[in-house]
Formats: sequence, C-alpha cells, structure tokens
Amino acid sequence: MKIGIVGATGEVGRMMIKCLDELDVPVTELCLFASSRSAGSHIQFKGKDIVVQELNADSMNQKYTALLFSAGRSVALNYAPIAAAAGNIVIDNSSAFRREDAIPLVVPEINAHVLKGYRGIIANPNCSTIQMVLALFPLDKRFGLEKVVVSTYQSVSGAGHKGIFTLSQQRSGNPELGPFPKRIDLNVIPQIGAFQDDGYCEEEAKMHFETNKILGRDDIKVSATTVRVPTYYGHAENVYAEFKKDIDLEEAGRLLTFSPSVIYYQDGYITPAELFDSNDSHVCRLRKGVDSKSIVFWNVGHNVRLGAATNAVRILKHLIEN
Repeated sequence: MKIGIVGATGEVGRMMIKCLDELDVPVTELCLFASSRSAGSHIQFKGKDIVVQELNADSMNQKYTALLFSAGRSVALNYAPIAAAAGNIVIDNSSAFRREDAIPLVVPEINAHVLKGYRGIIANPNCSTIQMVLALFPLDKRFGLEKVVVSTYQSVSGAGHKGIFTLSQQRSGNPELGPFPKRIDLNVIPQIGAFQDDGYCEEEAKMHFETNKILGRDDIKVSATTVRVPTYYGHAENVYAEFKKDIDLEEAGRLLTFSPSVIYYQDGYITPAELFDSNDSHVCRLRKGVDSKSIVFWNVGHNVRLGAATNAVRILKHLIEN
C-alpha cells in the first residue's frame, strides 16, 4: 500500500506519520513531500529513514493508494486536483474544499456512508468542529438537534509550529506576535482567522457550516465564538445545545458512553493538559441548560490528533476496510 503525505514536516504531517503507525495502517511504501526548504530532510517511520521529497506536479501525477494533505489551503488548491485527476484518493486537512457540494466532508464515525463508491478529494473538517460533532451526533439522532451556541478555548498548536514557537518566545520575553493578531502569552484572543462581513471570524464560520454538512442537515442554528488561549495542545469547548425533545440526562449520558471515539465522564472533568495522546472527544460537566430541551457540556479534544491527523487516518482506514 503506497501512501503519500504532503506537508510531512509540519505539525500535523508528522502526527499523520505517527498515526499511520499507531492505527496499524498497512503501509508498504510511504512517500513524504514538503516545500523546497524541507526537501532532503529525514523522518523515521517504523524504524526506516525516509527522505522528504520536494512537492511538484510530477509527484502528484503518480499512483498512490491515497494521499494525505496537510500543507495549507493554497498548496491543496494547486496540487490536490492534479493528484485526484491522476486517479488518486486525496484526504485534505485544509479548508480548501470543505464547502464544495460534490466533495465529502467526513468524520467516519458519523457520515462514512458518503464515501461509498467515491474516489477523489475528501475534506477533513476543522479541528474544533470534529470534537464537537462527535459529541452532538448521538444526541441529535435521539433528541433532534436544533441550536448550538459554542465558545472555544483553542491552543496555539492550532496555528501550527509557528503558534507553538511564538508562545514559547513570548514567554521568554520576545514581543513578536507571530501568527496571532495580539499577544497570546498570559492572554486570550477572541479571533481566529479574518473577520467577515457578519462579524464572525473564519474559524467561527467554519463551525457554523461544517456542523450542518457533517450531520447531514441544513437547519441547525449555530453560533460560535472561537478564542485562542495560551496552551500548547488541546482544544476545549463549552457547548450549549437545544433539541426538539425533552432531554433525559441519564439517557444522554448513556448515549455518549457508547458512542465511538467519545469518552464521557459522569463525574469530574478533564482539561487539555490531561489529554496526552488521546484520540477521543472527551465530554463532561453534562447538565441541563435553560429548560428541559437544552443541555450544556464541556468538551475537550487533542486538536493535532483527533482534530486533524487522527481523523484523516481514520478516513483512510475506513476506505481500506471497505
């Protein structure tokens, strides 16, 4: 099985390589691609030293079992169509294709059925969306989701290695802002991505659209406030949700307990610092909202794993197994 990773030297690309090993994907040949700056560097996979190649159109015209892209929107727009035209399956982690009607936006535990008989580009959802919809999916099926109001607390690794480096530098006294609009050290920033005409920023707009597309709906009302916080890994979210039917908290807890890739805490709670290498969406502090048809919960997930690399590799595993 020949697998390619585009953006292999980045934060998510390296995690994709790790997840291929951890999730036992039967890779026989791994091809790693990056920009000219990183070409020639070496990355280990299952004890083998693999040389990173420079990304170009010729390399994307080759045949692969699948290609995992994690190199940003512009690279995906340039090279993913070339790879797909050559007959390859492309799983792209950027926002480039998520709004395309003909391109599946997939969380395998929720909507893997849209991949049946499909070849081409597959969009990997936004990190903050993935962990939330995994928790909302079983509740939507039982109670009928109508509205979501979510506030996120997103780590600096969501901005890639530059985000991690910037926080470390600021903690050492360097005032450079890096990829952030304001200082992040000892601060929180209620903006991720550029603001749009409606006052929401790009990250918030992603959550609004993607929640509906993944759940197969177009009528769920979503209002998100996405906030960057000075933690290195792990996104946390406070989720308020309204449903068509009355919510029984014990039943909701049972649904979450038996949902794939969800860990439910009846008591206590988890923080981003306690995620370690978890590939699951953690749900805790489940409680009633303003009435019998609403709930509130605390949701934590590893943004580089569950929110990016793990979900992409799980898509790949589903395709292989089916």
